[in-house]
Amino acid sequence: MTDGLTIRPATREDLPAIAEVFIATRAAAVPAMPPSIHPPHEVHAYYDGVDLVAGPREPWVAEDARGVVAFVEVTADWLDALYVLPEAQGEGIGAALLDLVKSLRPSGFSLWVFESNTPARSFYARHRLVERERTDGSGNEEKAPDIRMEWLPGLSP
Repeated sequence: MTDGLTIRPATREDLPAIAEVFIATRAAAVPAMPPSIHPPHEVHAYYDGVDLVAGPREPWVAEDARGVVAFVEVTADWLDALYVLPEAQGEGIGAALLDLVKSLRPSGFSLWVFESNTPARSFYARHRLVERERTDGSGNEEKAPDIRMEWLPGLSP
């Protein structure tokens, strides 16, 4: 399913495409995810400002003949973002990106997922991430309940 897919570190030229993947994926995920509180111009401004050299975020892109179809962002021990364009979902791209994160963070990592996003929660559970903490959402921008999930090598649900 992932024939012709290339996964590589993001470049400055990829940042507008990353913003577009974020915008399209978040819009299509409603109501499983709350709508993004940031309009497209703010999303583009954010990604335009990502420091690919000395910044804490490490973005990677997945591209095929269609262009950039997905991206992932990791920090020291967090998976901060994993987004796959709606038309590319179900092709194994998300799993390939998650495998990349596991190889980049072999000691483990955590992520936050909205409680309402059952498709993402099921995806992460299938890939051996376990629920560790639930919140009422007061700590996130959307103010929506969320769950901290974790992957540790050798851990099984």
